[in-house]
Formats: sequence, C-alpha cells, structure tokens
Amino acid sequence: MKLGFKSFATASVLASALALAGCGEQAPEATQEAAPAKPLRLGVIAGAEEQVAEVAVKVAREQYGLEVELVSFSDYVTPNVALNDGSLDINAFQHKPYLDKQIADRGYKLVPVANTFVYPIAGYSKSIQSLDELADGAKVAVPNDPTNLGRSLLLLEQQELIEVDDAVGLEATPLNITANPKNLQIIELEAPQLPRSLDDVAFAVINTTYASQIDLLPTRDGLFVEDKDSPYVNLIVAREDNQNDERVQTFVKAYQSEEVYQAALELFKGGVVKGW
Repeated sequence: MKLGFKSFATASVLASALALAGCGEQAPEATQEAAPAKPLRLGVIAGAEEQVAEVAVKVAREQYGLEVELVSFSDYVTPNVALNDGSLDINAFQHKPYLDKQIADRGYKLVPVANTFVYPIAGYSKSIQSLDELADGAKVAVPNDPTNLGRSLLLLEQQELIEVDDAVGLEATPLNITANPKNLQIIELEAPQLPRSLDDVAFAVINTTYASQIDLLPTRDGLFVEDKDSPYVNLIVAREDNQNDERVQTFVKAYQSEEVYQAALELFKGGVVKGW
C-alpha cells in the first residue's frame, strides 16, 4: 500500500517529535555532574592534638582521596554535643572512661571506633622541684571534668599524698578522700585554666594537651607522671548510626599511620604512647 505525501509528512513529523522527546529525556542525564562528596567533619581540641590531626587529614587526602574538615574546640564537653547532634561525623579527643561517663549521664548514642594515643597527665610546679618540698596545707589544682578529676586524685594517691575510697574508683571527688596527711587543699578548676594556676598553687595536675600549650612536657617537666601503661587511651568516636561509614573507617587507617605517630612523638616530645 502506498503512503500518501500528507500521511508521510505527518509520520515524519511525529517520528521527529518522538526522537526529540527522547533526546530531551536523556539530556539531563548526559550533562548532570555528580555532586562532590561532603568532607568528613572531625572534632578536635585546639593545640597540639589539632596539629597531630592535621597530619592525619593530610594522609587521608593524599593516600586515600578522603577530604576531612577539622573543627576545633577549647573544651571537653562541646565535641560530644556536636557529634551527637550530627554537626560532626567523628571526634578525637577523649578516653573511654570519659566517653562512658558522658554516655551514661547524657544518653548519647556514641561509640568508639579506634584508638589513638595515651596522653599522660602529670603534676607540674613553678615553686617546688620535688614532692619532698611540698608543705603542709599546700594548694593543689586538679581538673574538674568528669573522670579526669578521679584520674588525678588516683594519681595523687599513687604518690602517697592522699588516700581515696576504693569503692568509688575513677568517679572519686575530694569528698571521697579518706586520708590527707599533709592537709592539702584540693582546688578543682576547668582544664584550660590549670596552666594559669601554676602561679598560685604548689602544683597542678594538667593534661598533656594543655601543658604542651605552655611548653611543659610530662617526661621533662613533671614532678610525677601517669604510668605509660595507663588504660586511658584516647579514641576516635562516631555515632551508632555512622560507625560503619566507609569514610570513618578510611580515616581510622589514615590516623593510625606511621606519619601520624611520628608527628605525635615530635609534637609531644615523646610524651605519647601509641594506642594501636
């Protein structure tokens, strides 16, 4: 059967329209670009620990193609708040006893995914060279944040300066001191204030993060130093809902690298212990 010109023209127009319609549907797919992956947001404490994390960020980018954004904090409370509410993807600043306490007190859905380093706490002084010079009634400053307070009191107990009720362990406070032969005045301060307190106290127990900010090192300057076999290893922490994220696992590999370990040794003058 012969197709008339009018019918042929109509068919051609229809075919062209269908072809154009098909191209129109495929065009967005052909020209659409994939959105860049969001950087992993990592919370850290400002100072030397942040500098260590910067090396891990560099390793993550150069060796694994992972972009990581550092978010620095000046206190120990806010990084877990930010992680729990989704403002961060992970943080790296705390040991397990502190994390456990935060989860118990605040109901956070947070989990440790890897170890980093042990940063030993130590007693520092501007006025005495050894504990033999410690006077009766002397003022002693300790951190007031959960767990680090108990940790410091147990360290004082190890120096035979006080005795603490065995039943309370890491949750000890000055109220749990059962013996204080030198009648030491225990002063609780926010951790960032401890370095500034050295002009006013006989000694202060200071976390390495803050001691390093005023060039104090535990192995060089400490009156006494926490044992390097301490269980207080710091952690990389995620949420329960993102702990298996491939980006998180990749960053763990970047952090637990020889480059990061060597950087930590240099920044803390050997005052760190590898936790992995």
